[in-house]
Amino acid sequence: MRRPKPRDPPMTRATKIVATLGPASSAPEVLERLLRAGVDVVRLNFSHGSVQDHIARAELVRAAAGRVGKTVALMADLQGPKIRVGKFAGGSVRLEAGARFVLDAARSEPGDAGAVGLDYKELPRDVRPGDTLLLNDGLIKLAVEDVHGERVGTRVVLGGELGDNKGINKAGGGLTAPALTAKDMEDIKTAMAFQAEYVAVSFPKSATDMEMARQLANVAGEAWRHKPAMIAKIERSEAIPQLEAILRASDGIMVARGDLAVEVGNAAVPALQKKMIRMAREHDKVAITATQMMESMILAPVPTRAEVSDVANAVLDGTDAVMLSAETATGRYPVETVEHMHLIALEAERAEDIELESDFVNKQFGRIDMAIAMGALFTAHHLGCKAIIALTESGSTALWMSRHNIKVPIYGLTSQPNSQRRMALYRNVCPILTPKVTEREAALAQAEALLVERGVLKPGDTYAITCGEPMGHPGGTNMLKVGEVR
Repeated sequence: MRRPKPRDPPMTRATKIVATLGPASSAPEVLERLLRAGVDVVRLNFSHGSVQDHIARAELVRAAAGRVGKTVALMADLQGPKIRVGKFAGGSVRLEAGARFVLDAARSEPGDAGAVGLDYKELPRDVRPGDTLLLNDGLIKLAVEDVHGERVGTRVVLGGELGDNKGINKAGGGLTAPALTAKDMEDIKTAMAFQAEYVAVSFPKSATDMEMARQLANVAGEAWRHKPAMIAKIERSEAIPQLEAILRASDGIMVARGDLAVEVGNAAVPALQKKMIRMAREHDKVAITATQMMESMILAPVPTRAEVSDVANAVLDGTDAVMLSAETATGRYPVETVEHMHLIALEAERAEDIELESDFVNKQFGRIDMAIAMGALFTAHHLGCKAIIALTESGSTALWMSRHNIKVPIYGLTSQPNSQRRMALYRNVCPILTPKVTEREAALAQAEALLVERGVLKPGDTYAITCGEPMGHPGGTNMLKVGEVR
């Protein structure tokens, strides 16, 4: 089969692609090919690797992005609590349906077909007879029969192969493990040492979890005057009723469909995905859709039809980004996976409906900069502008614009490198680093000249541009102008 070729003129694709770095993608030449194929954000999975591994990979990404000439953000994904079984004498055992199996928090010797130790020592306090435990992403189901001291006695309902350190979920949620472990706190310091633009927090149950993570990150980043954006990974059933509060305490959410599906059931996830993406957009937050999006391409050179539909539906839901995990970290076809995802997103975006007027009905803007951002969208849409330009220090104006579907590409121009890289995750936003200009007319002229130079605008094209006066103050956007290239 002929491999699809990525097309990379300015802003061909609104939806961003997050790719996980791993053994299959850490060679500089492979990483460069991934970035050229369409990767916008590189995820560093802190569940694997040492401190030096993460620092070296972050430097690798920054260097590759510089060579390719592309804005790329870094996301540090924290491991979270290890709610896992221990190790087995032979590396794994086969559990047969109907057999008794004990989870023993006090056991130190390797496990066997009758019992295994636990990394998560609090499990006996978190369960009671009648509860259902799901192991290895729900492939194995255990019914809790009794709890005696540190031993949880279960009956195997759904058997199968259980390997070392496989995860444990409780159907319906209710495990008390804290979102932030001691390891996570150290990993936040590591992420701030290379100024990751995003920190993804695993298993948050409440806004408090996200507030604590943000405080730790801000303190750790103070030496570099760096404050990362915080992403809440929604993967616990307890997080669903707290979703609005978690959103308010975060800069975005990740629809982490793996653990979430195990806790709430596979059938509930598609509707929850749509709800979470919609709520994120309504609250001016970003949304990332993750887990098994192109799973078959770990081993196969083409995706399944179901995977194509899955990615396309996430795009049509309005997600900011679609994420690849093992597909690019350990898969055989990391570059081809990104190329396919790029083409699927493009086709889905062509089918999107634009309903800006309905977006603005009964919507109130309490801030001038938000009203200007919305005015730019409305004006550009109805005038048929070729581009929207947001002169922004923090990136907030571009973020607000990106919450609404519009066929006009948004260019976020900033003098702040961190803001530039952060905008790499925003849907339909192309971030560009520009020299700082404090005089308004000079800044407007510079912006137009830059987009003409890049081939975005040509003589006769109209564009909408926003800025603040006086220039250079975050949150100060107060002007909208329609320009025409002469």
